[in-house]
Formats: sequence, C-alpha cells, structure tokens
Amino acid sequence: MRSKDSATATTSIAVPAGSGAGTSARTGMALAAAGVVAFSLTFPATAWALDGLSAWTVTALRIALAGLVAGVALLVMRVAAPARRHWGGLLVVAGGVVVGFPLLTALALETSSTSHAAVVVGLLPLTTAAYGSWRRGTRHPAAFWLAASAGAVLVAGFALWESGGGLSPADLLLFAALVVCAAGYGEGGRLAEEMPGWQVIGWALALCLPLSLPVAVLAVAVEPDGRLTGRTVVGLAWLVLGSQCAGLMVWYRGMAVIGVGRASQLQLAQPVLTLVWAVLLLGERMSPLAPLTALGVLACIAVTQRTAGRGGPGTVVRTAAPSRAAAPTAAHATGSDASTGQAR
Repeated sequence: MRSKDSATATTSIAVPAGSGAGTSARTGMALAAAGVVAFSLTFPATAWALDGLSAWTVTALRIALAGLVAGVALLVMRVAAPARRHWGGLLVVAGGVVVGFPLLTALALETSSTSHAAVVVGLLPLTTAAYGSWRRGTRHPAAFWLAASAGAVLVAGFALWESGGGLSPADLLLFAALVVCAAGYGEGGRLAEEMPGWQVIGWALALCLPLSLPVAVLAVAVEPDGRLTGRTVVGLAWLVLGSQCAGLMVWYRGMAVIGVGRASQLQLAQPVLTLVWAVLLLGERMSPLAPLTALGVLACIAVTQRTAGRGGPGTVVRTAAPSRAAAPTAAHATGSDASTGQAR
C-alpha cells in the first residue's frame, strides 16, 4: 500500500533550484531588494569618493579591493574553479558590472549630477530585459516594446532638456554604462541558475584581479591631487563592500531564487531611491523634471514587466513524485549537489 501511495503522490519542485535551492520566494525577494538598496547608494557613494580622488583612481581601487575580498572568500571556502562553459559568461559579467559600469558612471559623475544620472540609469531594467530577450530568445508582446519605446523617449527627452538641446558627454557615458551593465546582469542571472550567485560575482572580481591590482597601485602613485577625506574613505568603502561585493552577491542570489524577471521589477525603485539619497546625502537640488521623468520611466518599465514573456526561473511545477525504484537515484543526485556546493 505504501508503494502505491508513493507512486501516485505529487510534489512541488521549484525550477530551477539554482543557488537558491531550499530558499523561499519571500527570502529571495528580500535578498534582491537588499541588492537594489545597495545599488541605489552607488551614485552618492561615487560622488563622495570623487571628493578626493579621480574617477580612474576610484574605479581602480574599487575593483582591486573588491577583487581581494572576493579572492580571499573563494580561497577560504575552497571553491572549485568554474566549468569551462561558464568562463565566457563570467568575462561578460566582469566587463559589464565589475569594470565597465563603475568606470563609465564615475567618469559621467565628474560632470553630471547624481539626480540626473539616476534618471538616465532608470532604463537599466529595460536594457537588461532587451539583452535577455536577445540572448535567450525570449519573445515579448507588442505592448512590451511600446512601453519600452515610451520610456526611452522620456529618458532621451529629459537628457536633451537638461543639457540644453544636445546630449552631453556624460549622457553618452551613462548610455554606454546601461548597455554593458545590462549585459553583465543578463549573463550573471543566467549563470546564477547553474552556480551559487555569490560565486558569480566572486569569480568575476577575481578574474579582474591580476590586472586591477597593478592598475590600482599605478593610479594611486600618479594621482595628481589625491587626498583621503572622510567622505572619500566612506564612499570608497561603500563602493567596495556595499555595491561591488555584498550588493551584487545578494542580488545574484535573489535572482537565482525568484528569477531575473521578478528581481528586475524590484529594481524599478532604484532611481527614486537614488534621487532621495542625492538630496539627503549630497544636498543636491534636483530638477523639477527629474522626479516626474523618473516616475514616468518607472510606469513604462512596470508595463514592460507585466507584459513580459512568462516562464523561466522561479516557476513552480507540480509533478508526480518519483517511485520508490527511482528514489535512490534522486537521493544520489541530491547528495552529489550538496557535496559540491553547487545547487541545480
């Protein structure tokens, strides 16, 4: 009788388990939200770091110090090297979120206000969705792309208005940052389905360390007017520990649990949060158009999220439980995953 019941019972399987196996959706949402809060402080922290150092030095120190933290963590945890098929994606993550986005935004913030940059970067969830659609062949309905186009028009119009009718070099840098960061998020989300999320950013940072460490030493040595003010130290510390390490670690972990689509919805709050931090921490007077544009962009991106193609990570599937004959095989597979520290 027990055998019959075992063969006909049903169970719930989260697809994919990813690095968030055994973690509830609520916990995944909380982790992803914590990542968004950390990212929302990135621009104010960068502005503080630029108080005493150049954009090149800030970026080099940010990458090198975060790489040292990641390298030590990987060594202490005795993490095995990623599979060969993962290295291509890790290179994209490294080029996008470790090097490209920090450098381009730091250069932009030398001449642009934090509130202005926050609105432009409000298109990041959209560009991430566009990259994911191209990379993974996801199809979206016409309403998705209509809302996406409306958001792009709002952002371009705001940038043109603020710069007096033409795009400034800072805007071009910010738009480039959107592209490379979207690629880094998209590839990181894909990798987080196959390996723990913290290892995704950990290996991307460690991958840059052989280059970033000597560059950081050189940047500090040739810094023309460098000085370590209190704001510079606090800003740089947050960029390393908050944005680059902890923020991306919980962000990729959250994406592995709830999926890239659901996690990206939480990032819609990032521009608004950054605008608040710009006023509270930097004393900026934002343009009256900035919050209106931010809300418009959030509305457009919200439509894209609601009309986006369904499925993918985080889906819960009802399926028949394995029979008693298949149980040992399933148990063996589970044990194998646990021993390697890699969740399916």
